[in-house]
Amino acid sequence: MKPSPPSPNPLKLWIVLARAFDAVERHSRASIARFGLGTTEFGVLEVLYHKGELPVCEVQRRILVESSSTTYVVDKLCDRGLVRRRPSTADRRVTLLALTPAGRRLIARIFPPHAAAMRRAVAALPAGAQAHAVRLLRALGKGAVKGYRG
Repeated sequence: MKPSPPSPNPLKLWIVLARAFDAVERHSRASIARFGLGTTEFGVLEVLYHKGELPVCEVQRRILVESSSTTYVVDKLCDRGLVRRRPSTADRRVTLLALTPAGRRLIARIFPPHAAAMRRAVAALPAGAQAHAVRLLRALGKGAVKGYRG
């Protein structure tokens, strides 16, 4: 007789997921800190680098931070000459963000080594397992959003 699979343990899954995230996050923070940036600053630069000019609310949604944090970080990036704000011509309530030439040069220089650091951080899983993990974690995230009753 075949042994039955172990019963699911949601708390164990949560602990393993949190520990794995923490371990990979440490690699990310260390990689980003080498360039004198915080993770939120890097997130803003990275999303604008890959997606182009975006409304502030879209940048905020993509980097998963609170509105007040985004405003503070964008202020710092603007003061450093890395990001610029401009009002939308289509909707005056919307402020658009874009990289300045200096911001584009900086993120173009630092993104490749950061991506390499992240590849090393997840290298314990072969490529096929990484792809499978992405599918499973995406399903977990979508399911958790649907099931959230806040």
